[in-house]
Amino acid sequence: MSKYIVGVLTLLFSKFTFAELPQTVHGPDEKLQVTVGAESGKPYYTVSYNGKTFLERSALGLETSLGDFTQNLTYQSHSENEISQTYHLNKAKVSTVDYHANELTVSFTNAAKDELKVLFQVSNNDVAFRYQLSSASGATRVIVNQEATSFNLPDKATTFITPQALPLTGWMQTKPSYEEPYTFNEPIGTPSLYGAGYTFPALFKNEEKGWVLISETGVDSHYVGARLGEGDKQGVYPLRFPQPGENAGIGPTSAAMAMPASTPWRTITVGETLEPIVETTVTFDVVKPRYKASKEYKMGRATWSWIVWQDDSINYDDQVKFIDLAAELDFEYVLIDNWWDKNIGRDRMEKLVAYANSKNVDVILWYNSNGWWNDAPQTPQDLMNDTPARKKEMAWLQKIGVKGLKVDFFAGDKQETLKLYEDILVDANDFGLAITFHGSTLPRGWERMYPNFVTSEAVLASENLVFDQKALDSHAYSATILPFTRNTVAAMDFAPVFLNERLSQDQKTGTIRSTTDAFELATGILYLSPVQHFGLTPNNINEQPDYVLELLRKMPTVWDETQFIEGQPGKHVILARRKGNAWYVAAVNGEKQEKSLNVKLPMLANKEATLIYDGKDGTAKSRTLTVNNKGEVPLKLLSEGGAVIYTQ
Repeated sequence: MSKYIVGVLTLLFSKFTFAELPQTVHGPDEKLQVTVGAESGKPYYTVSYNGKTFLERSALGLETSLGDFTQNLTYQSHSENEISQTYHLNKAKVSTVDYHANELTVSFTNAAKDELKVLFQVSNNDVAFRYQLSSASGATRVIVNQEATSFNLPDKATTFITPQALPLTGWMQTKPSYEEPYTFNEPIGTPSLYGAGYTFPALFKNEEKGWVLISETGVDSHYVGARLGEGDKQGVYPLRFPQPGENAGIGPTSAAMAMPASTPWRTITVGETLEPIVETTVTFDVVKPRYKASKEYKMGRATWSWIVWQDDSINYDDQVKFIDLAAELDFEYVLIDNWWDKNIGRDRMEKLVAYANSKNVDVILWYNSNGWWNDAPQTPQDLMNDTPARKKEMAWLQKIGVKGLKVDFFAGDKQETLKLYEDILVDANDFGLAITFHGSTLPRGWERMYPNFVTSEAVLASENLVFDQKALDSHAYSATILPFTRNTVAAMDFAPVFLNERLSQDQKTGTIRSTTDAFELATGILYLSPVQHFGLTPNNINEQPDYVLELLRKMPTVWDETQFIEGQPGKHVILARRKGNAWYVAAVNGEKQEKSLNVKLPMLANKEATLIYDGKDGTAKSRTLTVNNKGEVPLKLLSEGGAVIYTQ
């Protein structure tokens, strides 16, 4: 982020007390409640909303080199604070956040008088908690080997969660990379696909009481990226550290920190409806920038030849075509993917960047993160994993006018890997370069923590639509899962909006799309990525009507406001996003039957808007509508169809 205007008020009448456990803390509206207690020296917490249980008694604690902080602990004291914070984001679902929460800090000690503090911040729909460690003996470092942290769902809850892949599996042993399908309403305790638990974020339905979204934030080079272990039939999902085989087995699965030490935040979003799940900002609320931006980083839209035309398109002439496409659509960027160093070369790349700049288009270049922790052969290689080589390369990129990098093929969530992410980001900021990660972990608060971080894949993304007909056949269904899961906690580089029927360069072979054009256009708004890489190709300019091209030329990628309108995972979803005074409403149908909806859009009451809707043949049609004074808009969505409503 280029600027942060952050006002933080922590009220100074904090109350310290030695009263007995359990202790409770509520959100400001008093509906969300966390209770912290201990039984036989083992700390725990519970979460309820409006008097209904959403997390039953769940374990707390750390297993460390300093000692065991999971049992035989003695309660010492607790303190309470009120927190009020206003901050600004320039690459997220909202631009200004007013964060209000109540904080409870509970202190425990072990037999050696070393202290474990558990900090809970509770807002109206979000819980964030973390641990702090300090040593009575003056220890200067600690290794956290594992956590006792768990999340105990009610036993009739169901899951919308995605499995953790096994290390050194998948294409060229590049997994885990957060590219697995989600479960749909499965009973808790159902074994995961690979027996390794589940990645964050994890969505659970608490019968008819509401929804719970579990994730983490504030993960950087000082810790590991965690996951959920296998759940049991009682609904207990333990927090687990990385698998030993991640990062090709190099590096420990534990986290090493200087003392006093703080862990990342674990987050729990609770709602009786899906509105708080979609609109949550908790992953940003409790983190701070790690460093200042060296410049103002530009977000926007990008053309990307590789996603449809694949490796053969990484040549000078085809890249000129996609630069011209970006210029024609007023896009800000072109992404040039793998093998550019071999197929175009460095000297000609300088000329290509100059040509793009002459068209008012900036260039993003692809790099392999390797290294040697997977077998992916794509080049450029061995430039991002080594600090001197990385800085030399970034200096050259800055010199020739490249504005961003896409770094691909990481290897898991060990602390060593998290340090590589951070090292790339820090060095890139020194050279004014924005960073996108692919084949990567979930971003955990990184949009606020790292000003030049743009977006990450960490999803079963659109490349699979090109590779696999089954993935393309479930494309519409998946689009109704991701807004409630992966994309609600972080930027997601899915690379949406395909307007060719067949996803190949010749348009005669390849996978066959069944979604409508209006559906595809809606995903450009539905999916949040501050730099959105589109699946468009040069022929779309002549084949699509002017009103489609006009929408693409106007479509924002970052937002001032986001509202959940209606929907259910696997069924349909409608979101409304605002940029300035203009509203963009995206609707997609994830099912294979038509739907007629009466959509309530009070923000559009009495306004004139443009409606992009499904034609009978699946092409996008357009008309102008005047919304009534109740803000009601009737929508008909074809099977796997969609719609976009936007104002000027």
